[in-house]
Amino acid sequence: MDFPLVVPALVRRARTLFGHRPVSGRRPDRSIARTTYASVLERTRRLSTALAGLGVAPGDRVATLAWASQEHLEAYLAIPSIGAVLHTLNLRLHPDDLAYIVNDARDRILIVDESLLPLFEKFRAQTTTIEQVVVIPSAAAGSDAGDARDVTANTGAPAHGFLDYEALLASADLSAHLEPVIREDDAAVLCYTSGTTGRPKGVLYSHRSIVLHSFSQGIADSLGIGERDVLLPIVPMFHVNAWGLPFTGVLFGAGQVLPGRYLDGASVLDLIVRERVTLTAGVPTVWLAMLQELDKNPGGHDLSALRTIAIGGSAAPASMIRAYQERHHLRIVHAWGMTEVTPLGTVCNLPAGLEAAPLDEQVRYRARQGKPLPFVEVRGVADGVEVPWDGQTMGELEVRGPWVARQYYNVEGHDSRFSDDGWFRTGDVVLIHPDGCVELTDRAKDLVKSGGEWISSVALENALMAHPAVAEAAVVAVPHPTWDERPLAVVVLRAGAQATADDLREFLAPSFAKWWLPDRIEFAVEIPRTSVGKFRKSVLREQYKGLYADD
Repeated sequence: MDFPLVVPALVRRARTLFGHRPVSGRRPDRSIARTTYASVLERTRRLSTALAGLGVAPGDRVATLAWASQEHLEAYLAIPSIGAVLHTLNLRLHPDDLAYIVNDARDRILIVDESLLPLFEKFRAQTTTIEQVVVIPSAAAGSDAGDARDVTANTGAPAHGFLDYEALLASADLSAHLEPVIREDDAAVLCYTSGTTGRPKGVLYSHRSIVLHSFSQGIADSLGIGERDVLLPIVPMFHVNAWGLPFTGVLFGAGQVLPGRYLDGASVLDLIVRERVTLTAGVPTVWLAMLQELDKNPGGHDLSALRTIAIGGSAAPASMIRAYQERHHLRIVHAWGMTEVTPLGTVCNLPAGLEAAPLDEQVRYRARQGKPLPFVEVRGVADGVEVPWDGQTMGELEVRGPWVARQYYNVEGHDSRFSDDGWFRTGDVVLIHPDGCVELTDRAKDLVKSGGEWISSVALENALMAHPAVAEAAVVAVPHPTWDERPLAVVVLRAGAQATADDLREFLAPSFAKWWLPDRIEFAVEIPRTSVGKFRKSVLREQYKGLYADD
C-alpha cells in the first residue's frame, strides 16, 4: 500500500490513541501548566487552519523564535501538517546571524514569544521576507487574548503589525480546514547550523526522515521510547528539533514536559521530580549542573521514575557517568548526532555481556558514543583511506542513511562536507571498535598537533573533570614556536575547592604520555558556551593565541 510517511500521520495517531496522555510545561512565571494531547492537538488543528487562512501555502517557511512550550509544540505539528516548513530560529545567535538565516530561508511568517520581542526588534529591520508576526503571549495558553496587552485586538486584527497567537487560534474557521496532499519527500522542517566556522547553513528534513528518525528512537536498543514514558528534552526546541523528541513523543504517545526558559540544574531537577519524568536529554554541561544539585542532598529527591538520562552534543566525562550510576543509581546513555543527521546517529547502550561486568568496565563502555542506529552506516577515514574497526586507529567519522542530509539548503555545486560516493563528512575524529561502537576522540578542528603528533582535547578534558576539585575543563590548541601547537587547559574549580596547576598535571601524569600534559593551565570563573551549552573553544583559542608569543 502506498502510505506516505508524513507528520500528519503522527498527529492522527496521537489524536486517535493518545488524547489522554499528559503534556506539561513551565510557564514564564515558573508555574507549571498541565494539559493533554487532546487539547494540544485541537489547538494544533486551529493553528493549521489559521495559518492557511493567512495565506501560508505548501512549501512556505514559517519561523519560530520561542522557548520550549506548549505553543511551540503546537507549531511543530501544525506547520508541517499543512505542507509548510517549520523553521526553528536559534534565539541565542547574534541578531545579524538571525537576520541572515530568516532571509536565506525566505520565512514568510514568524511566531515569536512575547518575551523575545526585544530580540526580534534587534534584527527586524534587516529582514526582507517576513509578512506577518504572531506573538505568543506570556500568559498561560488558552487565556483571554488581548486583555491588557498592546499586541492585538480580540478580533485578531494586527496592532503594530503583530497578531496575537490566542486570538488567531480563536478566529480559525474549522469548517474551512482541509488537509493537503503531502508527499513523504516534501520538506517538513528546516534547521540551521550554529555557524561556528562560518555562516550558518540550512538543513532541510523531509517528512520521511522525521518519521523514520522518530521510529528509530523507539527501538529497544536505541532510547526505547513508548507510551509509558514522560519525556523532558532539555536540549532546546530551537536546536535540531529538540533531538526529534517532540515528534517521537507524539508518535508513541509518550507524555511531554516542556521546560521553558529555565534550564539550570535546580529547575531541571524540580521538573523531573514533579512530572515523574522517565527520560530526559541534553548536553553534558546541563547534567554536570544537576549532578551538583543532587550531591548537595543525596537521596533527597524522588527520581524513582527516571530510567534514562541521554547525553549528546559533546563527549560526557566518564567521571560524571560513574557519579550518576554509583552515587545516584541513574543510567546515562551516551548518544551522538549532528544537525545534518536529524540529529541522532548512534546510541550507546550497555551490551548484554557487560551487564554483570565491574563498574569501571561498564563506565568505560558507556563513555563511548555507541553503535549506529538501524539504517545509519558509519566509517572512519584518514588520508582518504577507510581505517580499520580496531578501536585504536583514528579517522574522521563519515555517515550515510535515510535521515542524513545529502546537501545543504541553498548551497549550489560541490560541497567538500559530502564525499563523492555519498557520505557526509562529520568533522568528528573517532575510533570504531570491532563491535561497531563509535568512540569520539575529538572534533577535527579541536585536535592538538604538537611536534607532529596528535593530542585529543576530549581525553584531557574528561580526565581533568575526574579530579574532585574540578567542575569544568576545556582544552584547546594554542600556537607554540617550537612544537607548532601545545594543549592549554582552562579549568573551573568547584565552589570552595582548591587545586594548583601542578596538582592537576600530577593527577593527569599516570594516564598520559608526558608530552600530552598541558604546559599551561589557566583558571577561570566560567567557560564560554555556544548557544546549546557546548564549550565555545573558538573564543578560548582567540583569547590565548598569544600565550607563547614571547617564548
